[in-house]
Amino acid sequence: MDLATRILIVDDDEGIRTLMSSFLDRHGFRTDTARSPIEMREKLGADRYDLIVLDVMMPREDGLTALRGLQKTDGPPVIMLSAVGTDVDRIVGLEMGAEDYLAKPCNPRELLARIRTVLRRRERGEAAPDPVAEAPADSAATFRFAGWRIEMDVHLLYDPADAVITLSDGEFRLMRAFVEHPRRVLTRDQLLDYARGEDRDYYDRAIDVQISRLRRKLAACEGSDELIRTVRNEGYMFVRVVTRG
Repeated sequence: MDLATRILIVDDDEGIRTLMSSFLDRHGFRTDTARSPIEMREKLGADRYDLIVLDVMMPREDGLTALRGLQKTDGPPVIMLSAVGTDVDRIVGLEMGAEDYLAKPCNPRELLARIRTVLRRRERGEAAPDPVAEAPADSAATFRFAGWRIEMDVHLLYDPADAVITLSDGEFRLMRAFVEHPRRVLTRDQLLDYARGEDRDYYDRAIDVQISRLRRKLAACEGSDELIRTVRNEGYMFVRVVTRG
């Protein structure tokens, strides 16, 4: 990562500011911190930043109000942090102009992955994903592939013999990411984006370890062929044709 990349962390909690700043500094960023939106604007007036990590719940002026002001001045991209992590809150933040939205407490590695994704998207000139489009289009959908069936509403995966395959929350989100994007190479960052959720344990392990566990469960079924293929230096691909319904 370019050492000139500068990030401003805005949070009224000194411990969180210090933790995030130290972690991002160790990964090649240059960080500054602000205790409030007022201090944030002072720093923005005096220096240039490539991205802002902005807390929602702050006294006097909240993060969403501060975000609205940033949009009027065409400020840097913003990743919102909030202890209130419902889908509705996330969509509101994204619709107001945030590039991404994370529930607190968040794993620093997850924050790092989101920052890198937002910066790459900006470098390529891509718009932020539509928050409504990013929400599950049909939480009750059923996907089928090679005799398998995955039912989204009840979070169940059935093998060709109609036996239930037990998956952790993280493994199920990975499986969902694969069947919703079949026969496409997905990078590790994309899988983190597609499969993100409230299971913090999921982000405490390498994505490769999670996929290895998922593969073992899928391969344990008698006569099961390869479903997830490693694409060297790029990521992973779900190789089967997937139908919906």
